[in-house]
Amino acid sequence: MKEKLIDLFEYTYHFNSEMIKAISENLPKIDETTINLINHTLNAQQIWNSRILNEKTFEVWQVNSFDGLNEINYQNFQKSIKIVNDFDFDQVVEYKNSRGAKFENTVFEMLFQAINHSTYHRGQINSRLKQSGIDPLLTDYIFYKR
Repeated sequence: MKEKLIDLFEYTYHFNSEMIKAISENLPKIDETTINLINHTLNAQQIWNSRILNEKTFEVWQVNSFDGLNEINYQNFQKSIKIVNDFDFDQVVEYKNSRGAKFENTVFEMLFQAINHSTYHRGQINSRLKQSGIDPLLTDYIFYKR
């Protein structure tokens, strides 16, 4: 299971990097919503990691310096891998969501949420790129594995 999750986080890291690159190469054509979505995608992974690691979280919709997005993506990847290697996937973690409501989920559920959430928002970003006249990226997992 660890190897499979590591593979999925490598996939997530790779295509988050490719999205950041595509956006940076086309900044004059990129709208605010697209910038917000790439930030949110990275923020969410940071938030899930931080909940597991009991660290300070980003705000859900905070806008980070564009020049720092690759570093945030890298730190997210490193921390996700650390969690995969160091935590019991069945461990239950209690946390508060962005509205202050208390929840608990297993480490596996939280890790899978981070991966799935990133995939969902990369699809939204691709739609925004296409609307802006920019070729969308082929980010399907199977393309990554080919």
